[in-house]
Amino acid sequence: MNKAGIRDVAEAAGVSISTVSRAFTRPDLVSEKTRSKVLETADRLDFNISRSATALKSGQTYRVALLMNEDITSWFNTQVFAGVESVMHDAGYDISLYQHIDTAENRRDFFTTLPVRRNVDAVFVASFAVDAEEIGQLKRTHVPIIGINTPTTEGFDASISIDDENGMFTAAQHLINLGHKHIVYTCSAPVETMHSSIDARARGFIRACKAAEETRELDWEVITVPRGTEFVESTLSSLLALDDFPDAICCQMDMMAIPLVLRLVRYGHHTPRDYSIIGFDDSPYADTVNLTTMRQNPRDMGIRAAQKALALIREEPLDTPHEIVQPHLVLRGTDRLYEG
Repeated sequence: MNKAGIRDVAEAAGVSISTVSRAFTRPDLVSEKTRSKVLETADRLDFNISRSATALKSGQTYRVALLMNEDITSWFNTQVFAGVESVMHDAGYDISLYQHIDTAENRRDFFTTLPVRRNVDAVFVASFAVDAEEIGQLKRTHVPIIGINTPTTEGFDASISIDDENGMFTAAQHLINLGHKHIVYTCSAPVETMHSSIDARARGFIRACKAAEETRELDWEVITVPRGTEFVESTLSSLLALDDFPDAICCQMDMMAIPLVLRLVRYGHHTPRDYSIIGFDDSPYADTVNLTTMRQNPRDMGIRAAQKALALIREEPLDTPHEIVQPHLVLRGTDRLYEG
């Protein structure tokens, strides 16, 4: 059976070849009625327009790259991908996903070989900073570079990021204002080869505690555990090893706070009766365990980053190339006024 070509679709739909082409590549130039007729005919004839031919004609690949510091299975990365995909898919773009750009070897391999060079129309970088040399390599692709929750805007054509430091400042300040006197911040250790946005949260906690020390007595500390699959168990062990269990715990993320709430019960520590605890993200199951937390919306950040990318691809000016989004406090049931 011979495969239908663009001429066959044009004849069957009663339109010109150029109209068929525009229906696929520039739908904004074709009426909805005509485009529907062309797509219906193409589907009936099992016709697929050549992506490579389209790229040669337009100078675009209709593909973008998304770089992630971890794998896509994390809540944040899944939501970012969903947001980017919802916009880029409707615009006719595929997404090439590059995960685990989080080790020196992976970074060297990626930025040296640059598999995306001249093969994408935009590059998204999620949750980590790119150094000057790496930015230089990306710039040689001559495509827009968009940051999503990156620690800095340097080298990026556009970006949208959560204010991690001020978000955790608010979280710590909330616990301090409840009257807590012994507060612990729990976090995983930073990756030596990478500057991640989440690391800024510790600075927010420390800043809030130091500011409070000027007017009240406060005992605070930071517990840092190794990154990896055992970070929750390591945090639990560190908390239980303290001479005095804290009356408040400020967690780097919900993925740390939620299991702590559940596991500390085995050792006689119940929230909010014995201690307050606050997370960061408002990820799935935060509401299930009634966790007080700081809310962010990574799917919305993905959507807005993709909208910026499309504008830059079309060489349209951006009113606000770089945006900072403030997380907000979600009060639930794992915190209370401290009366000790």
